Amino acid sequence: MVPAFAGKGFYGLRVHEAALERGVKLTGATVHFVNEICDGGPIILQKPVEVKLGDTPEALQKRVMEEAEWVLLKKAVSLFCEGRLEVIGNTVRINEHGETHD
Repeated sequence: MVPAFAGKGFYGLRVHEAALERGVKLTGATVHFVNEICDGGPIILQKPVEVKLGDTPEALQKRVMEEAEWVLLKKAVSLFCEGRLEVIGNTVRINEHGETHD
């Protein structure tokens, strides 16, 4: 999950291998805006997923996709299309009714 296992070379199974190698109890998914820094854009949404005893990178990847990535991506796209996201510096604010603050 960004920012813990992110950046150049961290994609696909490599992310889940690194999480298992590190022994984390939680991993998950992050949806963020893209900028010039690999995995460095402002974070829109995050969702944790429990790492279970005996997980393989493939099993963990599948659970992260099903429990977090697919849920978050749909929600983030909806929020963006509704005009409810406001980026302030490196922080994303989710507005209740689509209003932005100046």
